[in-house]
Amino acid sequence: MDIMSAQQRSQLMSRIRSKNTGPELVLRRLLHASGYRYRLHGALPDGLLESMRKDHPEIRLRGGRLPGSPDLVFTAKRKAVFVDGCFWHGHDCPVGRRRPSSNTGYWNPKLDGNQARDQRNRRDLLALGWESMTVWECELDSAERVLHTVTRFLGPASGTDGTGTGQQQ
Repeated sequence: MDIMSAQQRSQLMSRIRSKNTGPELVLRRLLHASGYRYRLHGALPDGLLESMRKDHPEIRLRGGRLPGSPDLVFTAKRKAVFVDGCFWHGHDCPVGRRRPSSNTGYWNPKLDGNQARDQRNRRDLLALGWESMTVWECELDSAERVLHTVTRFLGPASGTDGTGTGQQQ
């Protein structure tokens, strides 16, 4: 087993992106091809943003975005989809259950904090009248199954016949 130096690990970790990740791009392509249109990274139209700030001053909408900056936002449906990495967000799969054995004083609070923040963001979304779901990185191994699950959550795409084929009625 190769052991990385602190500098090598730092370089590796700095290349991990939080937006436009591979799993997110896969889901975006699947949904777009099925006729769904969405906003990215929690962005809201100005009119909706102002009314939400007025109605819910206790919830911070940083940078004009929904809590947690969901990867895909379906404004008309008031639904949001997060595409989360299993390791970073503690999914109950082999990758998500595995925690680093070294530097646990850093990693355990970091990963526990991610999960607590995720729960807080989902709770805030619900208080704002939004439904949300999480698509886990490992679930994207079966594109067909994920597409079925997400389209069931979202309902029919606007302007489609309900089949998800994108054909106009």
